Amino acid sequence: MGQQPKEVEPQQLVFKDDGAIPNNTLPLLLYREAFAANTTDLASVIEQRFAENDWTGSWRAGVYPFPHYHSTTHEVLGVFGGSATLRLGGAQGTTVKVDPGDVIVIPAGVGHQNLGSSPDFSVVGAYPGGRRWDLLRGLPGERPQADRNIAAVPLPDNDPLYGSDGPSKRIWKSP
Repeated sequence: MGQQPKEVEPQQLVFKDDGAIPNNTLPLLLYREAFAANTTDLASVIEQRFAENDWTGSWRAGVYPFPHYHSTTHEVLGVFGGSATLRLGGAQGTTVKVDPGDVIVIPAGVGHQNLGSSPDFSVVGAYPGGRRWDLLRGLPGERPQADRNIAAVPLPDNDPLYGSDGPSKRIWKSP
């Protein structure tokens, strides 16, 4: 196994449907400093940890500068470079600053957007079981199909950081 992330209890953020962004009754989980920011090749370490817990289909990039959500899958983002201010939960949501080592587990339907970042801001993104993702922006006509898709997304088998006994397994329950 790769480097064990530091045991961190996640901050839980719940967002209500704002009419455009559906959000989710499952809380978004924000793990602060789950990995040491000075870890050598932090991107690979994060990617490997996610893959060990079956969060795959990974990519490396930034976060879109427009509000968006995914109706077909949950998503995990692990920050490995730079910093950013993200808006989570749509226009009525919350802004958070993220730095290297932070990890965000985003339930299907929860809006996210990069409001501003350092030039080197980068994340590893991945999906439980490598599920295929869509890209929705809260535009007219997306719903009610997006709502049906979100309701059909299964709970992940593993927390992306801590596996089958991780916090998301305890916090995220079937409705």
